[in-house]
Amino acid sequence: MKILAFSDTHGDIRKMKEFAEKAEKENVDLVLMCGDFTYFDEIPPNLIKPFKEKGKKVLFVPGNHETKPTAEFLASFYNIKSLDGSYAVYDGVAFFGCGGGNMPTNMVSDYELTKILRDTNSKIKNARKKIMVTHLHPSNTKMDKLVPRSGSNGLRKIVEELQPDLLICGHIHEASGTEDVIGKTRIINVAKTSKIIEI
Repeated sequence: MKILAFSDTHGDIRKMKEFAEKAEKENVDLVLMCGDFTYFDEIPPNLIKPFKEKGKKVLFVPGNHETKPTAEFLASFYNIKSLDGSYAVYDGVAFFGCGGGNMPTNMVSDYELTKILRDTNSKIKNARKKIMVTHLHPSNTKMDKLVPRSGSNGLRKIVEELQPDLLICGHIHEASGTEDVIGKTRIINVAKTSKIIEI
């Protein structure tokens, strides 16, 4: 399975078109948006349309810039799947997630994030691979060193506990493209960029 993952486009339609072209050129099976694709809930016209026109499946989590009503509207309007407290399974690969950030507007506490991810993980026990999708990154990683105290302690705890195969996140623009590992979990930050990931 080949996916294209990105985050933090902040309403930039040109970026969305560029990423949609890349998704088509690379013949990806799935597009993952890891939050902050609006700018404080301002939704540009045709935000997700470039991907829909190319027939791409889209999964997403909201970031700190998308409130829950905005995420629900986008999911309904574009017929795409929010992984915020939910999951999707394709070819035995389970994608599950939690949206929100540690700064306004859509904030998620460590307790809430941990509970959401633990509860959702319990529903995908038989998946051959598990891909966790969040906006935040875990604390005490390379990403956290670039912007100190920007990571989530709750996310660190739940990654250590659940050990998904992969965690894809965004949020900290300076950490774009940074990778790290917690136990067996590979972590990739896709803020302000896009990355092709083969699973």
